[in-house]
Amino acid sequence: MSESNLAERSDGRERLVSGAKVVAQALKTQDVNYMFGIVGIPVTEIALAAQEVGIRYIGMRNEQAACYAASAVGYLTGRPLIVIGGSSERSQETMGAFQEFPQVEACRLYSKFSARPSSIEAIPSIIEKAVRSSIYGRPGACYVDIPADFVNLQVNVNAIRYMECCMPPPVSMAESSAVCMAASVIRNAKQPLLVIGKGAAYARAEESIRKLVEQCKLPFLPTPMGKGVIPDNHPNCVGAARSRALQFADVIVLFGARLNWILHFGLPPRYQPDVKFIQVDICAEELGNNVRPAVTLLGDINAVTKQLLEQFDKTPWQYPPESKWWKILREKMKSNEALSKELAFKKSLPMNYYTVFYHIQEQLPRDCFVVSEGANTMDIGRTVLQNYLPRHRLDAGTFGTMGVGLGFAIASALVAKDRNPGQQVICVEGDSAFGFSGMEVETICRYNLPIILLVVNNNGIYQGFDTDTWKEMLKFGDATTVAPPMCLLPHSHYEHVMIAFGGKGYFVQTPEELQKSLRQSLADTTKPSLINIMIEPQATRKAQDFHWLTRSNM
Repeated sequence: MSESNLAERSDGRERLVSGAKVVAQALKTQDVNYMFGIVGIPVTEIALAAQEVGIRYIGMRNEQAACYAASAVGYLTGRPLIVIGGSSERSQETMGAFQEFPQVEACRLYSKFSARPSSIEAIPSIIEKAVRSSIYGRPGACYVDIPADFVNLQVNVNAIRYMECCMPPPVSMAESSAVCMAASVIRNAKQPLLVIGKGAAYARAEESIRKLVEQCKLPFLPTPMGKGVIPDNHPNCVGAARSRALQFADVIVLFGARLNWILHFGLPPRYQPDVKFIQVDICAEELGNNVRPAVTLLGDINAVTKQLLEQFDKTPWQYPPESKWWKILREKMKSNEALSKELAFKKSLPMNYYTVFYHIQEQLPRDCFVVSEGANTMDIGRTVLQNYLPRHRLDAGTFGTMGVGLGFAIASALVAKDRNPGQQVICVEGDSAFGFSGMEVETICRYNLPIILLVVNNNGIYQGFDTDTWKEMLKFGDATTVAPPMCLLPHSHYEHVMIAFGGKGYFVQTPEELQKSLRQSLADTTKPSLINIMIEPQATRKAQDFHWLTRSNM
């Protein structure tokens, strides 16, 4: 705080400070640099106070999008999400106060720490504990509840004691005996596979994992947000043979990747019944979920990977690059890539997903952030759009939450602006997913963030209808009774949303129009743009070896 706030007033009266300013200074002391939100009673003053102390405040149009943006900044910077919520005045509790709700109790179910300071003087210690709890162990959100009467209540500035910024998370290492056992299991593997998860990206483990891959000549597979920890175009990446690699590996090492739905729970038929899992994770509770592992390595993923490297430095070992396993993987990669290219090079109109993503990939800067959400848009895009840097892909993740895209893109653009000016953000949206947070286009324009939004528009959720079919269908009755639930209004001009707020909008129907509009958007870094890309309403994925999680009769 300024010197004037740390002393008595010159006229002898005590200097006072408001609760709002204490919250803001406590956050700043804990190295919080970004705040996202929607202001209103009683938190407006907190946002104003945050700006006064140098915290960048970004006003969003929806509270969900604000949380998505804050969580993405946490992922990119290593300072996870702290939610500050205003609550009813203490004197009105149990009286039916404005928006009275047991917020602290409710948030305990979904956060690592949830508390309400007992006084303004207690705010700094509660904020410090929230920040510390959010980054220690497995990172996660924390909640701090601020009663409405605290915001403008004033106390003597000398009564406030700000806590020093919490120390970085302690680095834990795995047991030496477990590391030796893991190295032995890897050496004896006939068909090994490394799976690189989001946890490895968050742990900044890219250098050590890449060294392990290259030193031991091991094949690796990234999860969606593990893409880029090692570049997707690395010769040992077997992402194009994902199903085959998982199904026939006999030893799988999980680096910060959970055996949840994304990895099919580690169960047959997606895996061999006797596959040996080696789990590397910061969270003890995650070890042994769904499948009993052969070895568990509890600790910081970067530190544990270095422990493994020490074993292979002591006794060098390489997996044979000309093994039968490598031959199986390379053949499957080659056939899958050929099939994708065949679909990408189809000349028919409207375009299909593969054609669209092929032309996008051709122009993407190697260092850009790729944000993606949607059903087929995200799934197919993940296989075609390449990532070359860690923490440069953000998508719907473990919960498959739609609506994250624009919040994630805003966060990425702000971090890029501060750390790597000129780095671009590409946000690839399905048309349905775009609808969840489309009004954040105004936020993007208000802060003049040069984000490129690509809306892959198939007129529906999974699939839709063309205009003629839609019109014909409505002849048989009202849309509420005859329109399939997954259909959206065909030929919607989403680009007009961007134009309405001062950005650039493009409506494209051919590869040539897509190439031209994307080239123009990438060249103009002075304002955001939205490219509305019309594709075949019935377009879908290429044939898959396995059904998705839940079968559908549609």
